Amino acid sequence: MSVALQGEDLLQALEAGTVRAAEPGATPHAPWVVNAWVKEGILAIFRSSPVVAMGLEANPAEAAALFRDKQAFPLRRWDESSQVRIVPGGSAIRRGAYLGPGVVGMPPMYVNVGAYVGEGSMIDSHALVGSCAQIGAGVHLSAAAQIGGVLEPVGAQPVIIEDGAFVGGGAGVYEGVRVGRHAVLAAGVILTASTPVYDLVHGCERRGSAQAPLEIPAGAVVVPGSRPARGEFAEQRGLQVACALIVKYRDERTDAALVMEDALRGQVESGDS
Repeated sequence: MSVALQGEDLLQALEAGTVRAAEPGATPHAPWVVNAWVKEGILAIFRSSPVVAMGLEANPAEAAALFRDKQAFPLRRWDESSQVRIVPGGSAIRRGAYLGPGVVGMPPMYVNVGAYVGEGSMIDSHALVGSCAQIGAGVHLSAAAQIGGVLEPVGAQPVIIEDGAFVGGGAGVYEGVRVGRHAVLAAGVILTASTPVYDLVHGCERRGSAQAPLEIPAGAVVVPGSRPARGEFAEQRGLQVACALIVKYRDERTDAALVMEDALRGQVESGDS
């Protein structure tokens, strides 16, 4: 977009999905384009917005006892036209976040400002989608999965989880890491910009840098691992440090293990009772 939107216009565009903090690029050599002005615009709204009492409009007398937050960022509300399913029980989607049709949110989960969650994705209980994180279509974020934000601490690029990826329970993806299409992160995998990832299939090491984020290839199956810590002190004590291992790439057996139940996700054919 040639003109950087501001204030209410920016929030509305983010909620409609017409503006994103990062978006797919036009060529394989530029797979994603980061719109830094979006983060700058959100921060500008934070700076100018006062902190006010927030609560249930049905009982405003108790509002001060419930929440206090920036006036510009109340929680989003949903109607039938959104085709979004948010299960009752303590979940929250902040103003300025986009959830596509067919998204399911299990309580309690949280989606922060500027985030984009694509069509048909599942956000399970206790999962976090951080500020400006980009979640593709058909992604499953398992219970307690943590997708880091980009507003604070300051980062150049949001976390990107591409279409069809599976993020296991308790996994964490931070600091602008990009997870490729249909990749699988096993439970407990932690990925940051500096996490070394050892590809046991191709016999190579994958790392991020100041110029480019850590990228997990499409279809990779990643599990937690460890490697010997360096130095005489560590060697004498057999100390290890965490890493991640790509042990295989997705195949029919992996797909079968990850198949989703449409009935649980609310995808019922029209005309069915």
